[in-house]
Amino acid sequence: MLTETKADLAREVISNALEGHGDVCLTCSFQAEDMVSLHLVRECLPNVPVLFIETGYHFDELYSYRDEMTARYGLNLVNVMPEHTVAEQESQFPQLYRTAPDQCCKFRKVGPLFKALDNYSVWFTGLRRVQSPTRANLQPIDNFPLPTGKQLVKVSPLFDWTDKDVWSFAKEHNIPLVSLYDQGYTSIGCQPCTKLPDDPANPRSGRWAGQKLECGIHIAETH
Repeated sequence: MLTETKADLAREVISNALEGHGDVCLTCSFQAEDMVSLHLVRECLPNVPVLFIETGYHFDELYSYRDEMTARYGLNLVNVMPEHTVAEQESQFPQLYRTAPDQCCKFRKVGPLFKALDNYSVWFTGLRRVQSPTRANLQPIDNFPLPTGKQLVKVSPLFDWTDKDVWSFAKEHNIPLVSLYDQGYTSIGCQPCTKLPDDPANPRSGRWAGQKLECGIHIAETH
């Protein structure tokens, strides 16, 4: 069972981040940690804009779950769309997710999200240190520069939570989770770039066929 101390710390991080700031959003992939982060933020801001990066490549199960949770909780869902449809991109760059996954992520995730984030001053995430070596030094509250030069306050209230913490909180608060976990997936992204984990000890080992660790949205771009 998750200790109340850790949950209270997450609430304190959220409260501190909200002081003096009005334009707030939360990015949500509808994975477990994002659903927990959403639950905690909505305790303070029930109508917080929930940004979902609509790449067009998500699992059918994920789309169904997104729609179910949006209806259940009355979420203020904002689908962040790329400039081109899947068909338009495929006609010019067939299977770009295989030939140049970084470029595909830039077209369908990074660019659209950074553009959307320019409308806000505080950005809540479900990031956690244990997810990846690239996140090992994650801070609960940090500054994040967008390519436009705008500085966001980036907030990760679950920064020090373990997988067990996340799942315990979800169970304690009756937060249903996407069915893809029941199939063995441990980190869920776009369907073409997500498979069952190769290494049970590394939840993200099923992402991008081992070619990279991050899509790029959590790496500051200043150019």
